[in-house]
Amino acid sequence: MVTGPGPGPGPGSGHSALPGAIGLSHLSAYTWEAADGVCGGSPHLHLVCTEAYVVTGGRGAVQTLSPDGYRDIPLEAGSVAWFTPGTVHRMVQGGDLRITVLMQNSGLPEAGDAVFTFPPEVLADPDRYAAAATLPPGTGPDTETAARRRRDLAVEGYLDLRQAMENGDPGPYAEFQRTAARLVRDKVPTWRELWKAGALATAERTGAQLDALTDGEPAYLADATAFRATPSRTGGFGMCGRRDEYALPGTTLPYGEE
Repeated sequence: MVTGPGPGPGPGSGHSALPGAIGLSHLSAYTWEAADGVCGGSPHLHLVCTEAYVVTGGRGAVQTLSPDGYRDIPLEAGSVAWFTPGTVHRMVQGGDLRITVLMQNSGLPEAGDAVFTFPPEVLADPDRYAAAATLPPGTGPDTETAARRRRDLAVEGYLDLRQAMENGDPGPYAEFQRTAARLVRDKVPTWRELWKAGALATAERTGAQLDALTDGEPAYLADATAFRATPSRTGGFGMCGRRDEYALPGTTLPYGEE
């Protein structure tokens, strides 16, 4: 829920989204143990959005695969980690790990800018991929079971990608990136419109404000206001953990739960 006035005219008004058109959620990393004995979330990547973790409590790690190779980045209260599009990431629970997640391009992650590291045979079939990636609605036992099954399937594919990379073969990782791009290709027109209405409009609004300041006519400042939001849902099953979500302008469903 976001409270505040409605849109008004001018380059500075009517935009009740968070600064920089980012998305926000709070996350408690999963405590489920995976096949490799590690507790944590579902490995995945984003195609066009950078993601940041602001650690607010506990400890853990984020495991990443990128052209840099395999990395295990420690997380503790006060630390910040972020990763760019194409980076496979897996959140690891080390003890009461709690994170505020900041997502670039609010609206795009919610519209599907994420692909799980499922095994190649699942990724090759869009219908099979969609069935494995989609969770039942709600936060009950059936949804939890499906979320854990989805996590285990993503870890299965991820461990193969990581092993290949550690063996000096980045080929499977690169192929996964290409397959992920093919899976989301049909969504790009929708993403483009969301980007135009959100992140691009925000940047252009700043340009209009700078022009107004240059002209000495900052009329847009008459639209100054403040907003407040509270979680629209708590304890949802996200990709990496239990999520507290906000129904902010420009967002729809939490990413990974379309």
